[in-house]
Amino acid sequence: MSDEQWVRAAQRGDPDAFHRLVSEHGMKLYSVAYAYLKNEADALEAVQEATCRAYVKLGKLKEPRYFHTWLTRILIHCCIDEQKRKRGMLPLFSIPDTLVADLALDEKLRLQLAIDSLPPNLRHIIILKYYEDMTLTEIAKLLEKPEGTVKTWLNKALNELRATFRKEGESGYA
Repeated sequence: MSDEQWVRAAQRGDPDAFHRLVSEHGMKLYSVAYAYLKNEADALEAVQEATCRAYVKLGKLKEPRYFHTWLTRILIHCCIDEQKRKRGMLPLFSIPDTLVADLALDEKLRLQLAIDSLPPNLRHIIILKYYEDMTLTEIAKLLEKPEGTVKTWLNKALNELRATFRKEGESGYA
């Protein structure tokens, strides 16, 4: 059975079909949540909350082929809600080791803080592009924004990060 058929079965009330759809991408959902929340328990809770919200709203999904994009969008909103609830208590984003393997610990921390300080829309683009390895087209669909907007946001985010590190270099911190 295709994913679309599983979605339709779930929309007709088949809980096993819904469970299969969510389980199939459970690790990806967890990694997105962990990238936002930097805490295993919070990430698991966000995935659970997103799953519950998706189950309740499943009948409103018009295009079954976009189920996983739709579910990921719900998850991101759950993570944002959790970040707002805990604002200031935790760093917002964890950089994957594969992206910063050659950086010293202090450089990793500075990059982490610089990404955390980005406005939410720019931070989302960095997380999805470099942590989740999504294409700009996939990000645009996920965030329901034009691809040109996503490209602009990515460029702005990278420029802000560069500016932050240039500023640190001028002040003697780099």
